[in-house]
Amino acid sequence: MLVAGEASGDLHGATLCRSLRALAPGCRLFGMGGARMAAAGVELLADVTAAAAVGGTEAVGRLPRLLAAYRRLRRAVGGRERPSVLVLIDFPEFNLRLARSARRARVPVVYFIPPQLWAWRAGRVKTMRRRVSLVLAVFPFESRLYREAGVAVEFVGHPLLDVLADVPDRAQARADLGVGPDETLVGLLPGSRREEIDRMLPAMRLAAAAIAARWPRTRFILGQATTVDAGALRRHLGPSPAIEIVASRTHAVMRSADLLLVTSGTATLEAALLGTPMVVAYRLSKLTEMVVRRLARIPWISLANITVGRAVVPELIGADATGERLGVEALRLLGDPAALAAQRAAFQELTGRLGERGVGERAARLVLATAESA
Repeated sequence: MLVAGEASGDLHGATLCRSLRALAPGCRLFGMGGARMAAAGVELLADVTAAAAVGGTEAVGRLPRLLAAYRRLRRAVGGRERPSVLVLIDFPEFNLRLARSARRARVPVVYFIPPQLWAWRAGRVKTMRRRVSLVLAVFPFESRLYREAGVAVEFVGHPLLDVLADVPDRAQARADLGVGPDETLVGLLPGSRREEIDRMLPAMRLAAAAIAARWPRTRFILGQATTVDAGALRRHLGPSPAIEIVASRTHAVMRSADLLLVTSGTATLEAALLGTPMVVAYRLSKLTEMVVRRLARIPWISLANITVGRAVVPELIGADATGERLGVEALRLLGDPAALAAQRAAFQELTGRLGERGVGERAARLVLATAESA
């Protein structure tokens, strides 16, 4: 059984599932995920990827759907056809509760894309130690943290290395999107959740307007996440500036752009690995932001900065994440080739730091080994 609850987890889960299918063609894969995991051969008992939310107050309206999914999965974990291993993928608030049910049913638990204890809520490591059989770490520094806490851990590398292996180069990506080699392209990546779209896309549109006022020939393309309806995007866009929406081609947008306006999340690490400069922004409800700021253990929110280990890309958080501020930062970078080059140079430091390709296969072998030894 594999369980993912968000678009990024669905993406990484699909990478793992393809490798499981290749190594053990006869194994049954079932659980919770999205369209990508379903396409990779997972029998979905539930799909909440379109209902994923950020923070506590934002999730309240999703509780009935999440609770129904949890109850169905809990029954499956302890039922007659219980799995030989439960693989959890990110989504910690939900998954750590399901891990408790799995341990009671004597089903081993493997955590792929584990909770970011190094960022906040370090106390969760005690829960991980009690409920998780093996952590598959995707960042090298996670291995030391879990090992010191007495949790079995293996570093497999970040699955984005597999996901991005087939992304075309910049010239081909631009040709695929119909972007000329000399056009200035700004990409908009407002997120994969409804709250992110509602909070960030209006600010990104205002920033695009400021850029267009300075450089009228700039082109804007918005990468639509698979969990977002185009109508939810269009209601925040106007006739000017013209912003094109392309679906299911976010990596092409990332590779093609001269600069990205990105809602903080997995997309910032994807963009960094593809070498594209960016401005990162994020907004939460006031209550959730207050809680997060009190619990945060590191000074950055974007995986791009966290992974490099310093402030490489500008981050606009909370009240600072306005259209005006986004526009100022974007114009500063677009007008300063040296600043853009500095970001690209910093991103080169990621080479080898997140492991090597073949992450899905390494993780799948460890999952199968855990199932066989149970």
